[in-house]
Amino acid sequence: MSALDDALARVSASRLRELTGMLVATPSPTGEEGALAAQIAESLNAVGMQGRTQWLDANAANSWGVLGSDGCGPSLLLYSPIDTLTAGDPDLGLPWASPEARPDMEPEARQEHGWMVGLGAQNPKGHAACVLMAVEALLSAGADLPGRVIAGFGCLGMPVNRRAPHLRDGHGAGCEALVGTVRPEAAVIAKSGWAVSWSEVGLAWFTVRVSGIHTYAGSRHLLAYRSAIADAADLILDVESWIEEWAEFRSDEFNRPQGIVAAVRGGDPSAAAFTGCTCEFTVDLRIPPGIDADSAERALAERVGRRAAAAGIDATVTRTVAIDGTCTDPSEPVVQAAVKSWEAETGRLHQPIRGLSGATDANILRASGIPTARVGLPKVAKPGVDVDFQYGMNAVAPSDQVALSRLLIRTVFGYFGGDT
Repeated sequence: MSALDDALARVSASRLRELTGMLVATPSPTGEEGALAAQIAESLNAVGMQGRTQWLDANAANSWGVLGSDGCGPSLLLYSPIDTLTAGDPDLGLPWASPEARPDMEPEARQEHGWMVGLGAQNPKGHAACVLMAVEALLSAGADLPGRVIAGFGCLGMPVNRRAPHLRDGHGAGCEALVGTVRPEAAVIAKSGWAVSWSEVGLAWFTVRVSGIHTYAGSRHLLAYRSAIADAADLILDVESWIEEWAEFRSDEFNRPQGIVAAVRGGDPSAAAFTGCTCEFTVDLRIPPGIDADSAERALAERVGRRAAAAGIDATVTRTVAIDGTCTDPSEPVVQAAVKSWEAETGRLHQPIRGLSGATDANILRASGIPTARVGLPKVAKPGVDVDFQYGMNAVAPSDQVALSRLLIRTVFGYFGGDT
């Protein structure tokens, strides 16, 4: 039996269930991943990989371990973020992410429909379990690699700002810190989507501030009246319509950059008799590779300005976050190895997914000069089962995890010059 076949044979659905259950059971919302990072480091130590924890502050931490020769030869990072969008706390997740408490949003893994279900069981923790499984199989098979495999697990990966003053923003801050420490020559990020991709949109966030007049309901007919909320609603509908035009005209071979109006802030619910003098709304606008955030800001500002001028609205646009879209040359060895491994695992000719609009830490890796391939788990699907956005994040099929773990192992061998 070849070393590759030996490692592939060691991938176990039961072990993946165990790993996924462990990861799900430790809450790790963005900015509070430290406990899980330390637990992952312990798991790496338990299999002989010298797990390490990198603390960014008192709450957020990365973890990683190294397999193979330390300090010489080429290096490949197998990477997964570990933070979840929601916290597993109904006081924080309702009614924003769901109108009511749901079992799949709790940090406890259970079985439903033949799947593992729990907070982040698919994204990101099902992927982190596959990285752990892959390096465990490589290690137990005694794979003799002419370089290093780094298993990396990053905090602060979700595109969110801090939800409490003592926490940090996400936006790939953990990945950036990890890369600065381990310095890989190439990377594979495990993130949703059962195909290999090498091009990804970035994002820009904007705050649109609309000015009105502070007044009292009993004086609306007596004083000057201009509702900032009503004017913001006018602009929101126009921006939402325009985003489809943005996506249509900025699409490329692989990406269809979308956008949303994500939040509205205006008025005081405890003072319903009074209007606020301002109303703000936030916009996430996705940016394909080759178009920078300045161009996106000009386009949005022009659209808002045109509608505001036509309706006599006082509005300003301010950019708050910007992460450029990136791409890796598909001829890079890591992309070639991942594609050939996908074909070997599936027995099919690889076809990339098109029309993508998701942004991940792959942009952080590529912006650091690291050729990066992305490949991940498919969303679960079964007739008669309603899989909404949250459930898709929180449910994973162990059989899919087996396939992804095997693909990661094949990619390691392929990248280092062996079979896939």
